[in-house]
Amino acid sequence: MASVLKTQKINAAKAGKGKRKADAMDTDEPPAQRQKRNKQRVLMLSSRGITHRMRHLMNDLEVLLPHVKKDSKLDSKNHLRLIPELADLNNCNNTLFFEARRHEDLYLWAAKTPNGPSIKLHVQNVHTMDELKMTGNCLKGSRGLLTFDKQFDETEWGRLTKELFTQIFGVPSTARKAKPFIDHILTFSILDSKIWFRNYQIIEKDPLQPNGPPQTTLVEIGPRFVLTPIRIFEGAFGGATVYSNPEFVSPSAVRSMLNHEKGSKYNKRKDAEQETTRRKEGRKRPEDELAVLSKVFA
Repeated sequence: MASVLKTQKINAAKAGKGKRKADAMDTDEPPAQRQKRNKQRVLMLSSRGITHRMRHLMNDLEVLLPHVKKDSKLDSKNHLRLIPELADLNNCNNTLFFEARRHEDLYLWAAKTPNGPSIKLHVQNVHTMDELKMTGNCLKGSRGLLTFDKQFDETEWGRLTKELFTQIFGVPSTARKAKPFIDHILTFSILDSKIWFRNYQIIEKDPLQPNGPPQTTLVEIGPRFVLTPIRIFEGAFGGATVYSNPEFVSPSAVRSMLNHEKGSKYNKRKDAEQETTRRKEGRKRPEDELAVLSKVFA
């Protein structure tokens, strides 16, 4: 008898769920007035050859973005076309790919998969949470507010980058690991044609006066880094070029110029030595027969 009652309860519960689903589907509200659900998911992965600082930066971003899924390292940097397929397998519609180059150069690909657009950025001045050792702190898995500089709305590439970063760094409220709290702010600022990333904690009370009136202040937590936009593509990790930064100079070109300057200094020094030798040879006088006694009294 007990088993029969248990079975009836289970069937009644299933029927109730189906009824609630049907009621939700048979709403009289038009589709335009229904609340849109944010279903953004981000796949984060890197290439082979990243350093410990790059790996710590990825761990910090994973803590700040609870809707991120990490994947294993990509064996080859030349097979970027495989990343949209990996994102599809992981049920992700955004991708953050960290590409390591020689001399510890780090590049970041931010893409909307599978159809794009995508932006390639050069990462500089990386400081992780462990390096900064700041007093601020935030709850793990909490959602953060996004703030963008006014200069993002002044250019077309800025508006496109703002929209892409909003979908990638904006944590949806329905994320599985997200907590129902907002206690930090992610800021994106443009200065010298570069994007500066900062993370601040929201403090509503003064720690020195816990019983005093509430005072909202911001304390930097970290990490911090600087992004230089290189090129924006129409597709995911390729396609037609939508924007190209004319002011960007690659680190390899900078190193080549420095090596060329060092080589030019060496060539100038050798030319100066040859000029000195030539002048010494030109100042020599011909030998006089009367200046040598042995030749005079020979």
